[in-house]
Amino acid sequence: MTTVTQHAEQLSTTTLLRFATAGSVDDGKSTLVGRLLHDSKSVLTDQLEAVEHASRNRGQEAPDLALLTDGLRAEREQGITIDVAYRYFATPRRRFILADTPGHVQYTRNMVTGASTAELAVVLVDARNGVVEQTRRHAAVAALLRVPHVVLAVNKMDLVDYAEPVFAAIAEEFTAYAASLGVPEITAIPISALAGDNVVEPSAHMDWYGGPTVLEHLETVPVSHDLTACHARFPVQYVIRPQTAEHPDYRGYAGQIAAGAFRVGEAVTVLPSGRTSTIAGIDALGESVDIAWAPQSVTIRLADDIDVSRGDLIAPADDAPSVTQDVEATVCHVADQPLAVGQRVLLKHTTRTVKAIVKDIPSRLTLDDLSQHPAPGRLVANDIGRVVVRTAEPLALDAYADSRRTGSFLLIDPADGTTLTAGMAGEAFAAAAPGEETAAADDAEWDF
Repeated sequence: MTTVTQHAEQLSTTTLLRFATAGSVDDGKSTLVGRLLHDSKSVLTDQLEAVEHASRNRGQEAPDLALLTDGLRAEREQGITIDVAYRYFATPRRRFILADTPGHVQYTRNMVTGASTAELAVVLVDARNGVVEQTRRHAAVAALLRVPHVVLAVNKMDLVDYAEPVFAAIAEEFTAYAASLGVPEITAIPISALAGDNVVEPSAHMDWYGGPTVLEHLETVPVSHDLTACHARFPVQYVIRPQTAEHPDYRGYAGQIAAGAFRVGEAVTVLPSGRTSTIAGIDALGESVDIAWAPQSVTIRLADDIDVSRGDLIAPADDAPSVTQDVEATVCHVADQPLAVGQRVLLKHTTRTVKAIVKDIPSRLTLDDLSQHPAPGRLVANDIGRVVVRTAEPLALDAYADSRRTGSFLLIDPADGTTLTAGMAGEAFAAAAPGEETAAADDAEWDF
């Protein structure tokens, strides 16, 4: 039988790396992305011709590779990145999903969106300006979202005569700051996105640098995880009950395994009810299997006929998360309308959506210096802060530090379905500020 660890090793040669780029305005994020796509031969001929034509119309002799990612008309006109641009490309060694995120302060929420599923973040710094306020902000967001690998790309080295001391000073300052936030791995690379130095090909101008190019690092950074060490979690998405002559008694619970692995014969607990059973069978792609692992989509059959529905979570009986109605979390507010104490919301966690009330907003985080602003009362767009939410029904919530998938949630406006806030349960790196719960308004439908 193939073990989970062996399967992870087999996947390591064809792994998918999700990564995001970030940095201050005009640091060259889109140019770097364009250079990666161009030099790795991931750009179609007609795309390159369109970029060359647009560049000539703007009076530029060489093609502006930033136009490969800045697809919105406003982005092209202003020469800035406004929205998150996703690009898909591959090399013989690895497949990539890339999120090019904006650099403006008012688009911090966009970086949170792009980096929320990233396994690596590339933070760009202009070699002439060094580490600036926005650089620290993006490093803090990467640490907050538990991005395991961070690359510091010191760009525009051609404008500082490829000077090693300039690179060394920036790398030392950034590494010290990011390490203080708990970023586990930091790699510094001197580059020139415009000239192509150390992006895909090694630079002939920086013989003092002996490390990998950006693409080499992206191709070789370890992203396969030992799935046997993960907390196994299976959010139920759909109950399959055909009730046909061929399958009169079939009852299966379909969904995508969020983490870890499940085996036939394993004792499991269904949350939030707490009822226990044993896995009688696992169906994947129409066939019965003995074992399944994340992120496979499967149907799990239980030995006992117990009540299981969409939104329930199946977990190993000896490794089940705690169930709670009081959620303390670090959140990033993404909506234009504020989030206020006492506000009624919907909380969506995996496949489960429940009513909730914002009981307290103990603090707002100032990313510039990581100070806590106590009791702000509300959060506005791009704010990151601590919240306490009371839910109408129990939730099986992991700490975000343990599982990015089952430790995250969304707060939604119940009136129109607008996403208000992205949440990360537990402490993250920001300390929870003490604060008493505020009384909720009396309302029969929301009184819990």
